[in-house]
Amino acid sequence: MKLNGNTILITGGGSGIGRALAEALHKRGNKVIIAGRRRSHLDAVITANPGMEAVELDITDPASIERVATRLVAEHPELNVLINNAGIMQADDVAGKIDDALLTATMTTNVLGPIRMTSALIEHLKRKEHAVVAYTSSVLAFVPMAVTGIYSATKAAIHSYVLSQRFMLRNTGVRVLEIAPPWVRTELMNSQEAEQAMPLDQFIAETMTVLGTDADEILVEAAKGFRANVGPGEHALVNGFNEQALALFATA
Repeated sequence: MKLNGNTILITGGGSGIGRALAEALHKRGNKVIIAGRRRSHLDAVITANPGMEAVELDITDPASIERVATRLVAEHPELNVLINNAGIMQADDVAGKIDDALLTATMTTNVLGPIRMTSALIEHLKRKEHAVVAYTSSVLAFVPMAVTGIYSATKAAIHSYVLSQRFMLRNTGVRVLEIAPPWVRTELMNSQEAEQAMPLDQFIAETMTVLGTDADEILVEAAKGFRANVGPGEHALVNGFNEQALALFATA
């Protein structure tokens, strides 16, 4: 991906990985527009980063997505990069009765939202040079965490969708990228102080390095072992990972 001179929309840009990516790309000379539901968070980011813009977006609402897409194409016709980063992560109990509100919110935010957002902008992006659609998935797309089974499933769905969309857009000028973070110190699952999680600034530094290459999957070093989860050893790897995760959460 070209790392400067773009006009970039980042959903979920008010905090965590979204904010950090927005700031890193802003510093490299891109026009960055962040989107999210929490106006106070958006305002804090753009105040700290003069020249950055923000737009309120409810990624769970198809009408909000269409309004924002229409507005951005009109106000920023040079828009050529979309980074679908908005997402939620909550603990669940796939061994029992699933909370339907949690299920619906997670699926709508993590799967329907980015698909709808891309759909609203894809015809515009096809007409732009150096166009990119990127999705923030997770290493849990490859090795699910059982205590967040629904979240893990949504990220696996996004990974599958990326593969299909990349193939279908192979003869256009639009590149489709997948950013698959490992455990990073963010607000998700209250991980800001987790020693085992990757520091956010380190994750962003490594991600920007890979993002500037021709890679379709943006993997930092800590994510590569999870991505290698294929073949007949899958069950043993997944079970071993979850035994460790359960032990970790039990002592937290």
